[in-house]
Amino acid sequence: DNINGLPDDLLLKILSFVPTYVAVSTCVLSKRWEFIWMWLPNLEFKSVWNPWPGIVDFINKKLPIHRAPVIERLCIHITSNAHIKPEYIKRWIEIAVSHYVRELQIDYYSKTEITLQLEAESFFIDGKYLQQLISGCPVLEDLSLRFCCNDNLREFTVIIPSLQSLSLFLFGNSNLNRYKIDTPSLKYLKLEDWNDPEHYSWTNMPKLREAYVDVESSNHLKTLIGSITSVKRLTICCLEDYLYGDGFVFNHLEHLKLCMCPFDSSNLLGQLLKGSPNLQVLDIFEMKRNDIVCWNQPSSVLECLLSSLKILNWSAYFGRPQDRGIAVYILKNACHLKTATFLTDKRINDVRRLKMIKELRLSPRASSTCQLVFGEDF
Repeated sequence: DNINGLPDDLLLKILSFVPTYVAVSTCVLSKRWEFIWMWLPNLEFKSVWNPWPGIVDFINKKLPIHRAPVIERLCIHITSNAHIKPEYIKRWIEIAVSHYVRELQIDYYSKTEITLQLEAESFFIDGKYLQQLISGCPVLEDLSLRFCCNDNLREFTVIIPSLQSLSLFLFGNSNLNRYKIDTPSLKYLKLEDWNDPEHYSWTNMPKLREAYVDVESSNHLKTLIGSITSVKRLTICCLEDYLYGDGFVFNHLEHLKLCMCPFDSSNLLGQLLKGSPNLQVLDIFEMKRNDIVCWNQPSSVLECLLSSLKILNWSAYFGRPQDRGIAVYILKNACHLKTATFLTDKRINDVRRLKMIKELRLSPRASSTCQLVFGEDF
């Protein structure tokens, strides 16, 4: 027919628009079609919502002989129902790397094994093999690691001079004792660590421009804080309130987003404001309600309030005395403040909400052009 008269390059282009399993099914059409799909640069083997019988055996047989010299994107999504041995995953990664893979994602969900993901030029794997893998990627720029509920994970090391983006997710790894991160070229960091290892090691990251830090242990924050002082944007949440000591100055920090969930996290707020002389935007939010014990108002007006702070956003504002103390202090001293937005918690009744708004409206403001904006946080 007409389609068989098309050149292989055009047939390959057509197959690139259909799911991988459809492209694979064309191999039974004729001898000519048997290997065309094996030149596809983008592959997705998925057996989650739509089961693909024998998918693991198929990948093991066909991936090693895939013909495309460069794999632009390889995605493997498999549920825990499939029988996957650790050496299978190791082999898939090795094959992908040998084909100069540019985007790799492997999701394997199991109650007994780690969730493994590799995406956006990122490689996710546990234990000793991690360093072996990334040592074979000398120009790796984007790495995401996700270790979830893996009791076998005790330590790991990431040493990548070229890395520019790192996302690290650690949940429920009860035996994790230590890890070391050495990424001097890093520009973006996302850290979510709900473990409490005894030993952390972070080298200086002078090129870091944005960081998202959500940790459980104040000891971890203590170890990390000195390595992230070059950021322009910082989001931070630590379940344990922490005073990290003097000497750390965020000279480049322009946008700070602070979670006030921790018990008495106002201490951390005060210290970050003190050490951020060029801060322009302050976002305060709470993911869950906790009572702030007190607001230790600084003895002198902070530099960022006198010279740079322009925007204050406060989500889930409860109007407690401690909250009000912080808000009033900022309004009273922020000379260049343009807008201050307060979103009250939806659980607060109308009478109390109106009282909170009135208190803030009557508060003195250092900036004559500051506009107060009120709303409800949904």
